[in-house]
Amino acid sequence: MADAQVGNPLIGWIGDDFTGAAAVMEVLAFAGLSAVLFTEIPSPDLMARFAGMQGIGLATTARSQSPDSMANALSPAYAWLEGLRPEILHYKLCSTFDSSPQLGSIGRAIEIGLAHRPAHAVPIVTAAPQMRRYQAFGNLFAGTPDGVFRLDRHPVMSRHPATPMTEADLLRHLAGQTDLPSALIDLPTLALDPDTVLAAYVENGVRLLSIDMVDDRSEAVVGRLLWQHRAELSFAAGSQGVEYALVRHWQEDGIIAPAPPVPSAGPVERIAAVSGSVSPITAGQIAWAGAHGFAPIPFEAAAACASPDALADAEMRAITLALAAAAEGKSPLIHTALGPDDPAVAGFRAALSLTTLTPERVHARLGAALGRILAATLDQARLGRAVISGGDTSGHALRELDLQALTALAPTIPGAALCTGHGAGSRDGLQIALKGGQMGSEDYFGWVRSGGGARP
Repeated sequence: MADAQVGNPLIGWIGDDFTGAAAVMEVLAFAGLSAVLFTEIPSPDLMARFAGMQGIGLATTARSQSPDSMANALSPAYAWLEGLRPEILHYKLCSTFDSSPQLGSIGRAIEIGLAHRPAHAVPIVTAAPQMRRYQAFGNLFAGTPDGVFRLDRHPVMSRHPATPMTEADLLRHLAGQTDLPSALIDLPTLALDPDTVLAAYVENGVRLLSIDMVDDRSEAVVGRLLWQHRAELSFAAGSQGVEYALVRHWQEDGIIAPAPPVPSAGPVERIAAVSGSVSPITAGQIAWAGAHGFAPIPFEAAAACASPDALADAEMRAITLALAAAAEGKSPLIHTALGPDDPAVAGFRAALSLTTLTPERVHARLGAALGRILAATLDQARLGRAVISGGDTSGHALRELDLQALTALAPTIPGAALCTGHGAGSRDGLQIALKGGQMGSEDYFGWVRSGGGARP
């Protein structure tokens, strides 16, 4: 990295949820670069433990927040990261662009970021071909086990309970969240003369640049654009596709060498898992797990709309069942729903409609409750490995585990690696994986129990 500022991180990123923030870390770490994700702005002592890192991230729960709450959470996060002077500052958003004007507004997040790092233009790189996320002519496509779908026809995202996607053209979707002028760098432009087009857009005052990407070739071009033009594009928004593109460029240009495969962390007898996802993909994973040594345990999500005592009672019931399952040699898997058609989803929505609590507050209470259940299960059953499933769940749940930092340990599917947790308490060293609801192979929970790494 001879052309980077000595001592500065290459990448500083803010995750809009904890699963996505961890996904950036794994891209960098498994490419041979040092990287750490903090779950809150670290103390000087904790920061000293990770001195000299090439990638430094900070996880937030912005994806599940209102624009006003986002401003309160993101402003200090941006200010802290900007103080580290990374070569590129990245707002990490979900690879399925989960957002709305009222919840997790990507437009608002970009506006807040520009106040701290006023880049000439903000490249928006949402595609990540390694994860079967593709952008062509401004439209985002995402893969499932049943094929690749345009985002507004995606079987999960078109029915997302919080931010259903009704528009695949990302700039059209983003226009409802910000008035910043925007333009598209499409696939033909990438193949011909993207530098000239980029310069013209910047000169004419374009602030948001949505960039297509579908394969290795376009990914390498995007990575080159981001790195060589980082003086004017020093603030980026996008999925971990930003880092995938940069790594590909760095490797192809000989800036870094290809890293060797990362081995498995090794199998354990039992793990504990919690899931707040309503995705049918996660439902299939829970069904597989139930047939392979896991004990699926329902948790009444509607209790998050009730009194603190009622919520505590529901937590205790789940903990009791989880500990009983662990005592029988099974891996407890506490879940709020088995897909979008589970009657528990309708029950939760009915309870939500009757409570005086805001949806943001209810989802925070639910995630925290799952975190407390997981913490108690890990401690009392003496388990050292865990999974949290659900992007909106992960941040609230992980904060209950008293872990202030994560480093990548072993790969699974792209975007959901097994990590090592770091903290001042007894769970320092906990092995934990964070998985988005719509991600993963059918046997994902079993893969984590086996330690990740390459499949046999």
